[in-house]
Amino acid sequence: MQVTETLSQGLKREFQVLFAAAELEERLTSELSTLKDKAQIKGFRPGKVPVAHLRKLYGRSVMADVLQNAVNEANQKIVTDNNLKLALEPKVEFPGEKSVIERALDGKSDIAINVGLEVLPSFELADLSDISLTKYVAKPSDEEVDEAITRMAGQNRPFTDRDERAAAEKGDRVTIDFVGRIDGVEFEGGKGEGVDLELGSGSFIPGFEDQLVGAKVGDQRVVKATFPEGYAAEQLAGKDAEFDVTVTAIKAAGEVTIDDELAKGFGLESLDKLKEAVSTALSSDFEAQSRRKLKKELLDALDAKYTFDLPPSLVHQEFAAVWAQVEQDLKNRGKTFADEDTTEEEAQGEYRKIAERRVRLGLVLAQVGETADIKVTDDEVNQALIARVRQFPGQEQQVWDFYRKNAQALAELRAPLFEEKVVDHVLAQVKLVEEPVSKEALFADEAESEDGEAKPAAETAG
Repeated sequence: MQVTETLSQGLKREFQVLFAAAELEERLTSELSTLKDKAQIKGFRPGKVPVAHLRKLYGRSVMADVLQNAVNEANQKIVTDNNLKLALEPKVEFPGEKSVIERALDGKSDIAINVGLEVLPSFELADLSDISLTKYVAKPSDEEVDEAITRMAGQNRPFTDRDERAAAEKGDRVTIDFVGRIDGVEFEGGKGEGVDLELGSGSFIPGFEDQLVGAKVGDQRVVKATFPEGYAAEQLAGKDAEFDVTVTAIKAAGEVTIDDELAKGFGLESLDKLKEAVSTALSSDFEAQSRRKLKKELLDALDAKYTFDLPPSLVHQEFAAVWAQVEQDLKNRGKTFADEDTTEEEAQGEYRKIAERRVRLGLVLAQVGETADIKVTDDEVNQALIARVRQFPGQEQQVWDFYRKNAQALAELRAPLFEEKVVDHVLAQVKLVEEPVSKEALFADEAESEDGEAKPAAETAG
């Protein structure tokens, strides 16, 4: 094969690869000779089929495989000889004229293909010694631990049946069937049967529970309520609704006692042990939130440190994924760009910047990891896989087999593990200042968008 570079512009490379007819013929003859020893054709003893006959039967299909293998070898040769790191798989273009390909498959002419590549940018890792980050530290107070235990006790309090003629009171648990309608039309998620509801818990939309106080078993009521403006299902936000409700059971709440017996109900030997366990769980939640905020602060600092060209195809791929989520979200919420006080063009511009940031940070973290020779062990991947399997009770074997047979799925488990190791490595190079804060301060702006997060570094490692 003869390889000629035809374009070197920014991160784009193009090569022309010429395969001579004589070379393809030689490869074809070799493949047919190998096939001769394996082919079983009626009228011929094994290994005695003439190569000419095999060529007549299988020449075209074998030549197609020969050509594909030659293309693969050419791609590898281009990458190796030019010491390239690819952003995406090479794009191969065959001649547009069908007759050219036909003659090549028949072994009658040379064939030239074009190989288009996008390479990863080359950049120097920045000095991070001037970066100072704040790590927010919060410890659960005794009051927060007690509040959590009180909630746990309330969720596990005993309930006993009320007299059939008794009216429901606040604090009672009623079992209801209901059908909700907006403007006379049933809406998705507005229907339920055998639903337990503790009156006064605030579990349902405002006003719903209050209208069931005083109801008796067998009562049918029309409950009118309005969905809050900030309701999670935005297609329902602010809408007036009517619910046909039937009360099928009423239970009275028993006394809640916070003592050693409560702890034993959670599998712990004493109330003190329960408090320790709750404190540990809250501390873990606080630490995870602190890590999220610190990581975002680090990524912001890294993003400010680097400016380099990005592979257009990687950005396009990332933007397409982000934009598909944006459009699906708008569709699910029944909203338009005008409802979000923007236009589609303006929104695309903003989300393209997000895609560029994610790709840039992914490339930076990938190079940091490569330079530091950071590895994710098979044992670490197995532990992540076990954790994932546990999320699907009853389907453990199917999930395990899926990941074990799917290299891409395993890579998706490995990517965040690699990224977290790289983040730890980078954090060791910057100055960290711990700042004690309250729980409220720690979780402030928790809903802040993570769109600027890095594209998993292992995915951009080339």
